[in-house]
Amino acid sequence: MDYKQYIKIVEDWPKQGIQFKDITPLMDNGKAYKAAVDEIVEFAKEKEIDIVVGPEARGFIVGCPVSYALEIGFAPVRKEGKLPREVIKVDYGLEYGTNVLTIHKDAIKPGQRVLITDDLLATGGTIEATIKLVEELGGIVAGCAFLIELSYLDGKEKLEGYDVLTLMTY
Repeated sequence: MDYKQYIKIVEDWPKQGIQFKDITPLMDNGKAYKAAVDEIVEFAKEKEIDIVVGPEARGFIVGCPVSYALEIGFAPVRKEGKLPREVIKVDYGLEYGTNVLTIHKDAIKPGQRVLITDDLLATGGTIEATIKLVEELGGIVAGCAFLIELSYLDGKEKLEGYDVLTLMTY
């Protein structure tokens, strides 16, 4: 399926010079959304995934239907202060400054095979931080899956050594 026909390019949002890739038209189309999720599910089956992990919030949009289809759990990765129980955390760099991501300390069991999902692979910072959290808990990152990759931002380089699926590349 040509998923790009369901992506709306929004010029100069959220700031001048950015071409935002809006996935909501894909989500609005049940057949296209299902096809995208199904492709990621097949990738996950090949990797024998035990649990899906996704960073907020769009990682939830991709990861939750995948975990549902596979009948396995989903573990959210959230910004600091958003998870109610004991967490581990990692600082990661942004273009200007840093941010903190957290995961429940008991979300991943040692040896579990993990699929990390998100809507977009850009610079790779968020996914690199998510990988660190999973691996600190003893999880094995068996794959990463994205709807979109912005190849000109070189985020895939940070994922060298990991199996990566992207459904669209810009």
